[in-house]
Amino acid sequence: MNEVTLQLQGMHCASCANRVERVLNKISGIRNSSVNFAMETARIELESASLADVTDTLAKAGYLVRETHSQIAIAGMHCASCVTRIEEIIRKIPGVTSANVNFAVGSALVGHLSSLATAADIARAITDSGYEAKTIDAEASDKSKKHSNAEIEQPRNLMVMALSLSLPVFVIEMGGHAFPAFHHWLHSLFGQSAIWTFQFLLATLVLAIPGRKFFTSGIPALLRGAPDMNALVAIGTGAAWSFSTLSLFAPTLLPEGTRAVYFEAAAAIVTIILLGRWLEHRARARTGEAIKGLLDLQPRIASVKGEDGFKDTPIDELRVGDIVRVRPGERIAVDGKVIEGRADVVEAMITGEPMPVSKSAGDSLIGGTLNGNSALFMRATGVGKDMMLAQIVTMVRDAQTSKLPIQSLADKVVAYFVPAVLAVAAITIAAWLTFGPTPALGLALVAGVSVLIIACPCAMGLATPTSIMVSTGIGAESGLLFRKGDAIQRLAEASVVVFDKTGTLTVGSPRVTDVSVIKPYSNEDVLALVAAVETQSEHPIARAIETAAVEAGLTLPTAKDFQALPGRGVSARVGEHQVLLGTARHMSEEGLDLSMLDEARIRFGKLGHTLVHVAIDGQAAALIAVSDPIKRSSKATIEALHKAGIKTSLMTGDTEIAGRSVAAQIGIQSVMAEVLPGDKHASVRTLQRQHGVVAFVGDGINDAPALAAADIGIAMGSGTDVAIDAADLVLVSGDPMGVVKARHLSCATLRNIKQNLFWAFAYNTALIPVAAGILFPLTGQLLSPVLAATAMALSSIFVLGNALRLRGVKSELERYAV
Repeated sequence: MNEVTLQLQGMHCASCANRVERVLNKISGIRNSSVNFAMETARIELESASLADVTDTLAKAGYLVRETHSQIAIAGMHCASCVTRIEEIIRKIPGVTSANVNFAVGSALVGHLSSLATAADIARAITDSGYEAKTIDAEASDKSKKHSNAEIEQPRNLMVMALSLSLPVFVIEMGGHAFPAFHHWLHSLFGQSAIWTFQFLLATLVLAIPGRKFFTSGIPALLRGAPDMNALVAIGTGAAWSFSTLSLFAPTLLPEGTRAVYFEAAAAIVTIILLGRWLEHRARARTGEAIKGLLDLQPRIASVKGEDGFKDTPIDELRVGDIVRVRPGERIAVDGKVIEGRADVVEAMITGEPMPVSKSAGDSLIGGTLNGNSALFMRATGVGKDMMLAQIVTMVRDAQTSKLPIQSLADKVVAYFVPAVLAVAAITIAAWLTFGPTPALGLALVAGVSVLIIACPCAMGLATPTSIMVSTGIGAESGLLFRKGDAIQRLAEASVVVFDKTGTLTVGSPRVTDVSVIKPYSNEDVLALVAAVETQSEHPIARAIETAAVEAGLTLPTAKDFQALPGRGVSARVGEHQVLLGTARHMSEEGLDLSMLDEARIRFGKLGHTLVHVAIDGQAAALIAVSDPIKRSSKATIEALHKAGIKTSLMTGDTEIAGRSVAAQIGIQSVMAEVLPGDKHASVRTLQRQHGVVAFVGDGINDAPALAAADIGIAMGSGTDVAIDAADLVLVSGDPMGVVKARHLSCATLRNIKQNLFWAFAYNTALIPVAAGILFPLTGQLLSPVLAATAMALSSIFVLGNALRLRGVKSELERYAV
């Protein structure tokens, strides 16, 4: 039995703690559980339940387990069966909650409780199982590039060596078959024994040097009972080489009439597979170009103010608070705020929006963006891992290592595929030896080796991750950050998109349009008291009221005992007055009479304004009307979704009248108004029961429960960190049209993955029988092991090439600009 303490997110009160405890107690395999609301922890005793079961169940209930996600670089993976084996190894480590291994990237994204398992522990367990694993430093971009180049150069060098050694063998043997005169000339010149000995020497060198990895990895894997691609190649080429060596040095051990050599097959198979790996590594490197491009955005040097003026300083030495000068045409080094100057900044590389953005004192700057034609002076607010650029790179890497639900079928097949291929190869050899024409041994060997070589599941392992790598890279370049790769599939399957109103469909910068007061209060009195309270709130409406008071030249008193009631309102003591602000529903719950504000409420409500009710000392005192302009692209976004057959809905804590007014202006089909933050989670669940897969788009702290509950949570990049953390997809620019772009990219990606999987499965299904010799009765020919190796290499290259076609989607996304 294991006792585990989980750190939880999403508990807002004691009732939440009780609910978490009830949820945990319903999980089979948990003996005891206790939840501490103050510490936000849950202590459980696991009998048979896995941590993954616990975290998934809690997430479905709206409570996220705080876990660490670590990237582990893995060397030594050669096919999709390696992926399945490594995932099994990782999931057995105590404290691991999830494991996704990406064959294309050569890494694993592991969710784990850092108190039970560290990234180093996980890497050590993988290494102990026969692979090479180490933790990834997200900032080591230069090391990453060198490693990437080495990954391409090593298979290229091995391939060149193998080609140089195997080419003479291939020319001698196959040239003799193609041109009998050439065969007779060689035999008359050197003799068969000398020619075979020469082939033996070169083929042995090919297997011993460039092909050594197949044996040093494949044979141990076979002995462990977990055969992989290397095992298939080692058995196939080893069998061809061994049979040929016997034919050369001990022919009497073989049945009469079966003496033949296949040195050219053993050498050519290794060469062709190494060629395929080299081409595969080159293509895989191209799928990761987006991350390399993002890393290249940050300059290495910045002009930083010191005691002796500005001087060029390495970017690693910058600290928060440093004053940085950005010259015209330079890239901005780190995140910060403008303190002097005015310039147009191109942010397209981060947000995907092509138009430059005007920046002046107080405006935020993003590291990696391009300054225009004027100098800017900025104060650094985010450096190193805290930069938006670094966070984007981390998000993209995490998404690229994620696994889509559609890949589960491939994983199940691959788990049994290699052992099944070994069995098929054994049956093939037995069938030829039993039923084949004399001499059957040579035919059995050719057919068995061909089956082993052609059936490698590389294409299956590459089918999904390569498409994800390309699409998430395109997304990052277009301001669409998929924080979780599986969101790509879920978004493509979404049947309804639910939008929050304020800050999502509206600009999120509301302004006070009207103030209606009840005597004896005046507009100035009410505005000063209300603004004093709102200075302690982070809501956009609070900023609007505070701005209105400042513009009116009012002096704001100090508020004390501030209290926020999410979705209802706020209260505080200002001087001798107790001030309460909020919705009509909240005022009614407090027993206040609002009848004297009915006329103003109806008048302002018809205009779709947001209404803030004001009570002073327990009596209704005023009604403040706030208007938030609708974003320019909101209407076009809704129209595009409807055209694609997607239903839309508006969910807001505002009044029914205000919600329906916005919905009518932009064409949204249904409205859920006056929804409290705690009820948004339940509202999303209701929509899921009615419509299936639901996407929720929001930007505020109060949207976090809905973002977590939805099948796809989409957060505006302009929103709060809490909302972004709860989301699966982040729209960096905060433009709702990003939802349409992301869905288009998701659909294209899912289509591409299905094409890859079809090819991978169809290829193996069709060619294994051909390799086994099913066409021999009709053609009198067996598939050459050399051609089998060529077909196997081409299948992986085809899948990679098809994934790279997704890069064309980027130009398609540009047509959605408004």
